[in-house]
Amino acid sequence: MWKSIDPWTGECWSVLPLDDARRVNERIDLLCSIQRQWRRRSLSERAACLVRLATLCEAGIDDAARIMVREMGKPITQARAEVRKCAWLCRYMAEHGGRFLQPEPVDLDGRRAWVRYEPLGLIFGIMPWNFPFWQVFRFAVPALLAGNAVLIKHAPNVGHCSDMLVRWFHEAGIEACNQVIIDIATVGELIADSRIAAVSLTGSRRAGRAVAALAGRHLKKSVLELGGSDPYLVLADADIEHAARQCVAGRMLNSGQTCIAAKRWIVVDDVYDAFRECVLERLRAVRCGNPMQESTEVGPLAREDLRQSLHDQVMRSLHQGARCVLGGEMPAGPGYLYPPTLLEEVRPGMAAFEEELFGPVAVLIGARDEQEALDLANASRYGLGAGIFSRDEQHALELAASLEAGNVAINSFVVSDPRLPFGGIKESGYGRELGAFGLREFVNIKSVVGGA
Repeated sequence: MWKSIDPWTGECWSVLPLDDARRVNERIDLLCSIQRQWRRRSLSERAACLVRLATLCEAGIDDAARIMVREMGKPITQARAEVRKCAWLCRYMAEHGGRFLQPEPVDLDGRRAWVRYEPLGLIFGIMPWNFPFWQVFRFAVPALLAGNAVLIKHAPNVGHCSDMLVRWFHEAGIEACNQVIIDIATVGELIADSRIAAVSLTGSRRAGRAVAALAGRHLKKSVLELGGSDPYLVLADADIEHAARQCVAGRMLNSGQTCIAAKRWIVVDDVYDAFRECVLERLRAVRCGNPMQESTEVGPLAREDLRQSLHDQVMRSLHQGARCVLGGEMPAGPGYLYPPTLLEEVRPGMAAFEEELFGPVAVLIGARDEQEALDLANASRYGLGAGIFSRDEQHALELAASLEAGNVAINSFVVSDPRLPFGGIKESGYGRELGAFGLREFVNIKSVVGGA
């Protein structure tokens, strides 16, 4: 069963039973049938459905935000922003996505040819809890516009978020989207099912390895967006106040439960002390508490096991020689709050350097110079996002070419954007979501050559 537990109180307020094998099988059959009709609808018709979906998001923003808060503890203002972003994606894809899917003519020495982008079929999306609406939308909306159907397996702690967003898709006229409430064993069975054409996962490295292995065994396309330990380089010529503001905001967003959070702050020695003072001041000012309150910036972590895992990582790092200069103590009382925490004297080999910290814990790392900062940034199994702070933007652009990451922000923090491809390298996964590249992930890129 799937349980909805309020992370602020620790109380279970809903239980959803698992779908039985018959229901899952019927749902897949129905989606396959619907997809054959959906793909025959014109791009303009599919785009019009996305516009209606955007309108439903905007009308339901407050209800959706409250459910997010109750199921995974997102601060209410950030929850509303997430739903607005879903609407933006729908409108952007409705307006611009069609041209990314148009057949492209190619001249073959006088013969005509075309590159066509055609749907694959039913795409299975295994979705995470940390952005329960946005993650589904950024996977499903491009896939649906391309003419696919999508089957969603959401995280077990956000079942009511999943119900609401699927209901919105249906109300918008998009029947080619549905969900299943299943356990991990059934996930493997679905990846193996011949009716599933491809699979997309946003989740952990462990889950990514399992999904990639299964998809590979059954020769199916997969897209993986996994974890990150994003390095943010603060160079000697950086605007320190601005860098501190952006790093703290990028780390504390979603109570630190973000793959692309600004997790490792790598600061050259020339400005280390000044930056440290600035970030400590800002971290101490972060407003923590009830996520339903408008003023809250950091709420509880989504689950108790996640909080315990994060605290264990902090403790292991301290035993390995790191130093905690703020936070780092498990709060008493109900719920799963964890305080903004700053670790320093962190080096390669420590848990805080090697592992993804999924919560409001920042890591401050000193570097002798720019080259050592770059080396430390790349000394990671991850490669999702990164940032550079420097007043010399041209130099930062040149340095960005050497960062091993799928996304780099200069003088700001990384965020996903409907207009840009999003994804990682190394153990942060492969494939892309969003933008033209993401729209074409789940299509058959078909070459058609005319007669002589």
